[in-house]
Amino acid sequence: MQSDSLSPSGLLATEQVRIELPERSYDILIGTGLLARAETYAGLPAASTALIVSNTAVAPLYAAQLQAALQTRYARVLQVILPDGEAHKDWPTLQLIFDALLENSCDRKTVLFALGGGVVGDMTGFAAASYMRGVPFVQIPTTLLAQVDSSVGGKTAINHPLGKNMIGAFYQPQRVICDLDLLKTLPARELSAGLAEIIKYGPIADLDFLDWIEAHVDELRAGDTAALAHAVKRSCEIKAWVVGQDEREAGLRAVLNFGHTFGHAIESGMGYGAWLHGEGVASGMVMAADLSQRLGLIDAAFAERLRRLIARAGLPTAGPVLDATDNAGRYLALMRVDKKAEAGEIKFVVIDRPGSARVQGVPDVLVRQVIDACCQTV
Repeated sequence: MQSDSLSPSGLLATEQVRIELPERSYDILIGTGLLARAETYAGLPAASTALIVSNTAVAPLYAAQLQAALQTRYARVLQVILPDGEAHKDWPTLQLIFDALLENSCDRKTVLFALGGGVVGDMTGFAAASYMRGVPFVQIPTTLLAQVDSSVGGKTAINHPLGKNMIGAFYQPQRVICDLDLLKTLPARELSAGLAEIIKYGPIADLDFLDWIEAHVDELRAGDTAALAHAVKRSCEIKAWVVGQDEREAGLRAVLNFGHTFGHAIESGMGYGAWLHGEGVASGMVMAADLSQRLGLIDAAFAERLRRLIARAGLPTAGPVLDATDNAGRYLALMRVDKKAEAGEIKFVVIDRPGSARVQGVPDVLVRQVIDACCQTV
């Protein structure tokens, strides 16, 4: 079945990508018109209550459609609306979900539905992992970045002022529903941010996909549904393959953090929300490619190829200055709080050859050279 094949109703034919795990496998559904169709939710755990978790930006657009679809399966469909933005991915906002669950006497069979981007998905998943020691939840990502990355694989977390996603749990959803129609209301900046996580998969796992992205990046930026369908599906296939081998990031899965060590430092150093996650990852990938080149793993031509593609996607290719006195020192201090750091040694995802990646420690002096070369001048 081709990603751009249409059903008789005019909707894009629904694709499925399977996440195969030892204890709980599940499907990612990719298509159009999925949100409002009752059959989208067939086979989910039976319960008397469903709780939709959304935010102030997404709920006015889509919560009523989801509620109507869920009312065919659940006697009670409740909502909790969170403030929007990365700055609210914290304990006080997480408590709003627990407040709604407890105030409505929700039991351990209650199903949570995360309707939003990565922040909503991460917090809903963490709440589901924690409430009564675990209740089922479903991911309905409404941003491109969430559809191709954060909704898939069971990473759930909130931020701490000293580090991004440092408090959380691995907890898999029952299903991921990627309705491409929900991307039509995305601002251009958010769409570009999602392209960063799509681009990421090329240099670390699939050079043919990198070629395809280069050929279709303009269509992706324009929101072309057929192009987005292929990009979302291939991204999910790659992530599903990696997660299926390493669910809890004991080894291989860490390569999916290409660009993230630098990117997370940017997000926390600038203040959560100043740069979008995908923007931090984009400039982080430029730095990681520069680092890979300095290590002698890739040539300058491949690093420049990646930088040009990131620029074409409408994303930043230079990191911000976090400290005018010692910018590299500030980056290094923030990166030592990264989850991949071990005994104070920062671990970086580097391209060991085009289409493959690994995680390794790097001397600070080399990292300083990368930051000095790749950050904006004061």
